[in-house]
Parts: sequence; structure tokens; C-alpha cells
Amino acid sequence: MAGHPSNEPILGYAPGSEESALLQAEMDRQMSEVVQIPCIINGEEVYTGTTTTQVIPHDHGHVLANVHLAGREEMEAACAAAVSAQADWVDLGLEGRCAVFERCADLLAGDWRMRVNASTMLNQSKTAFQAEIDATCELIDFWRFNCHYARGLHDDFQPLISPSGVENSTEIRPLEGFVLAITPFNFTSIAGNLPSAPAIVGCTCVWKPSRNSYHSNYMLMRLMMEAGLPAGVINFLPGSGAGITEIALANPDFAGLHFTGSTSTFQGLWQEIGIALPNLRSYPRIVGETGGKDFVVAHPDCDRQGLLVALLRGSFEYQGQKCSAASRAYIPSSVWDAISSDLCAEIGKIKMGDARDFTNFVTAVIDERAYRKITGYIERARDRDCCEVIVGGGSDDSTGWFIEPTIIVTTNPTSESMVEEIFGPVLTVYVYEDGEFEEVLALCDEASPYALTGSIFASDEANIQKALDALRFTAGNFYINDKPTGAVVAQQPFGGARASGTNDKAGSPLNLLRWISPRTVKRTLDIPQDWTYPFMGGD
Repeated sequence: MAGHPSNEPILGYAPGSEESALLQAEMDRQMSEVVQIPCIINGEEVYTGTTTTQVIPHDHGHVLANVHLAGREEMEAACAAAVSAQADWVDLGLEGRCAVFERCADLLAGDWRMRVNASTMLNQSKTAFQAEIDATCELIDFWRFNCHYARGLHDDFQPLISPSGVENSTEIRPLEGFVLAITPFNFTSIAGNLPSAPAIVGCTCVWKPSRNSYHSNYMLMRLMMEAGLPAGVINFLPGSGAGITEIALANPDFAGLHFTGSTSTFQGLWQEIGIALPNLRSYPRIVGETGGKDFVVAHPDCDRQGLLVALLRGSFEYQGQKCSAASRAYIPSSVWDAISSDLCAEIGKIKMGDARDFTNFVTAVIDERAYRKITGYIERARDRDCCEVIVGGGSDDSTGWFIEPTIIVTTNPTSESMVEEIFGPVLTVYVYEDGEFEEVLALCDEASPYALTGSIFASDEANIQKALDALRFTAGNFYINDKPTGAVVAQQPFGGARASGTNDKAGSPLNLLRWISPRTVKRTLDIPQDWTYPFMGGD
């Protein structure tokens, strides 16, 4: 597409680099203060006095912020503010709205880059590189490309035919009412994109951030306000997900849900929306990206070193806390015999610790609840005859919530850790006989309810095509000879189906289409003056 933006370049943070020094200094600055985080309703800071603390996952004794939680009054006010703000936001026009978010992108690429990266590293325990590609580059790309895509909608959906005497056109309207954005902890970019993508096309939003990313998400809210986001367009509401859902669905102007989180939560929300339908002005749009049990399938004839690197990076970057992380692998016995020792040796070299130490490859998982869940899977695997923990498996929560990168080998392809989402640094490997490639493809397709990401490692094109065909509906993002993570805006639009979500492809025009409600306009130039038709004539 001519004239489109470019992806934001990724800074390397090499030792001695300017960006490395700036980022370290900003982390030190943020750790020297305890921020008071308010609700933002109609552009105003609201300090409720009902607070919770935000701590650093790799140093959970350190408090980053006191967060003022929204109650019923604040939730109702936020919904009302969003409704009231929509008329002026629509009247601003697409170019005016795009100007706001393109300023957001410019600020994030400039003076705000280190602030947002540092807050993400401290709040969500990300390494410098993981924060850079998430909190900075991906969100800049979302803002710039979504503006580009929104401009294209006005041209792409005009009627093809206007007969003589008629002018036909399509107005790209937003949804009537507000969108509720419920965002996850693991990607700052997703937290910023879920309320802002609908806003670009004219919707207004109520944003409920994850309880585990209030600090970094508040930083984004402040950035958007500095860029000129009008009051009420996006309202920032730390607090109860169940509470804001109840309030939003009781409001007849609830127009849509933009969600990333667990499958069970999303299914429950969908059911609640269905119950609320008779009291709503419109049929709400429901867009969600949920769980994953992402796979790597290897053929006996594959690049073995490439597979090893993909398993290590795909499984353990950001402690496996990506919905796209590789968490199950189907490896032929000849390949496993060749790479397993080296894979374990390489994993043994991984450094784990404080995100401020740039030599660490992994840090801590997000909170105690995640720590207990993940270590529970590892301990149950140890107790099962069909499973063996061959590397890692250790954990320590004394300072931070640390879990070692872990590989479980199983002889049962439907064992618990092979089919359930763990969302941590745990990879389960099923070793199959070399001649059973096609049977394993079928097994991979049927083993899990999810269908988010996956990859095939094979050298022969015929085997790659077999995997593409057999796994057609098993992953919304499919990778050939690569790890199943790392989707880039405008390169690999992201989303999956089955229990993984509605597959509305964040980072593409497909997502923006969900937030518009077009109006078709027919302008008659030759106005009929006679009510009769030719067939009504006589002889």
C-alpha cells in the first residue's frame, strides 16, 4: 500500500549505549517515588481514597504506586462522560482524531519513550528489549497504522455504482455509544490499543486496565492527555472488572467490548451481554483475544539448530507470559535425540533476575497468583509417571516471583501441561516416532481448544504444505520455520479463533471495521415527478 507508515525502529540497548544509560536513569527515578494513581473521568483526576498498591514483580517488597480504585459512582460517571463526549469527538472529524493519536506516537517515539519503557519494565517485570518492542515500538505502530487504515476505510467502502441521476455514498460512522476496553497486564501496547483503536474511528471509551499494570497504563493515559486527547473520549478506571461490567451493561448506550484476557472471563462477559440485550440501544460489537496453547511441530527433516533457538526464545522470553508463547511441542525422536542435550544446556545458561540487570534473559512472573498456578503445574508433572521435568522446575518467591525456565517431556499427548494454558515459562514436549508426522498433525489440531499461534519446522515444501492444510484452523497466526511469537503490526496482524478469540486481527483494518456502523446515502438528482410505471400503461 503506497504511502503507508513504517514500523518503528527497535533500539538495541547495548552496553554503553545512550539509550541504555537513559533507561537505567529513568528506572532509578521511578523507583525513587511512589506515584498516586487516580481515576481519570472526563479529563479530571479522581482520587477515591479506596486504594491498592502496585509492586514490582521481581522485587515485590517495593511499592511503585498507590492506586485509587473506582467505585460505583466513578464507574457511572465514566460511562456518562464517554456518552457526552462522543458528539464533539465525531465532529472533530477523522483527520482531527488522527492528529491526536499521531501526536501520541510522536511523543512515545521521543520524550516519553524511556518513561513508558521503564514503567513497563518495573510494573510488568520485562527486560529492556521486551519492553522496547512492546511498550514503545508496537504501540507506536498501532497508532500510526490504525490512523492510516482508518483513512483508507472512507475510500475502500464507497459504492461501486451511481447510475445517471443518482449519487451514492457511504458515511463511515462510529458505533453509537461507548466501548468498554478491558485490557491485559502482559502487553502495554495492547493496553493502549484497545481503547484507542475504537476512538480513532469516533467511538468513546471506558478503559478498565489490568490490576497488574496500573502504573504503566496510567503513564499511557497521561501521554494521551498531553497529546491533546479531549476530555471524556477515554476514561481511565482502575477497579473491579465485574463492577464496571455491571455498570456498563446497565447503560443503554453500551455499544461494544474490546477485550484481551482469559477465555473463561470473555465467555462470561459474552453471556452477560446477551442477557443485557433487551435494555441496550444497539447490538454491541464483541471483540476478544483470549487464551492460547501455542504449538511447534517439527518434521524429521528440519533445521535442528533453528528449532532449538525457536523453542528457547518462543517459550521463555517474557517468562512465557505471552498468549503466543510456545507451550507445547511435537518433536520427532531422531530430532529430539539430536537437540535435547544442547537445548537443556542452553537453557541452563539463561540468567534470571532483576529487570534492571540487562544481562538477564528472564525476570519474574507477574504476581503470587500466577506463581502458585505455574508452580502447581510443574509439581503435578513431577508426580505423574508419564511426565519428566528435564530442565528447570525450580522457583523462589522470597524477593520476587521467580520460576526457572522449565521443560517437561511427556509420553501422554493429552497430559495436563500439554493441553492447558499455563501462561508461564513451561514448555511440554511430546516425542513422536519419525514416521508419524501426519498423525501428529491431527493430534496437534485436536488436542487443545485454542487456536491462536503455531509453527511448523520442516525443510521440504511438501511437508510444510501438509502442515498448512492439516492445521488450517488450528492457529490464526501460523509460522514456518520460526517461533510462534513476535507478530508485528502491519506485517502479521494478530488474532486466533476457537477458544482463542474472535480473530479480528489487531494491527490491520479488520479490527477497525468492528468499531464502525456505516450509513449508506442515496442522493437523487433526477427527482421522479410521476408516480406511475411503464408497465401500467395500456396498449
